[in-house]
Formats: sequence, C-alpha cells, structure tokens
Amino acid sequence: MSRFTVRYFAAAAEAAGREEETWEDATPQSLAALREELVARHGEAMARVLRSGSFLVDGTVRCDDGAIAGDTVDVLPAFAGG
Repeated sequence: MSRFTVRYFAAAAEAAGREEETWEDATPQSLAALREELVARHGEAMARVLRSGSFLVDGTVRCDDGAIAGDTVDVLPAFAGG
C-alpha cells in the first residue's frame, strides 16, 4: 500500500480545511495531476491558492507541472513580506 502526504500552509491550509492529509494508494505522478486532484477535492479556494503558489518537493521549490519524486509535497501559497 502506498501513502502520499500533502502538507498545507497558511492560505492553502485554510482552503483545504486541514494542515495535512495522507492519501492511500493515490500517489499523483506529476505536479499537474496533483493540482487537478487538489482542486477536485478542495474547490475554487484551492484553485486560487495554486494559481500563485508553489510546491516544495524534497526541499526544492517547484512551480512546474513535472514529475513528483518522493511521498510528501508541501503546498505553499504566495507569501508577502519585506
């Protein structure tokens, strides 16, 4: 049985209604597939976060739609700061 964990931060956590979720036997093969699944699960609020946000995969910030290596992805909204 494969497990895939998505961790949500700030506005992404608000959109998902949780800070983390684990999917059993549902590992997305690409960030494009993950984006689609997140919007299907969490709706328009998540779509807004993903339009300007990014993913953290194995310690690397990614904004592309490429392949996922690993079993944990962080969803990061756009952050403001100075």
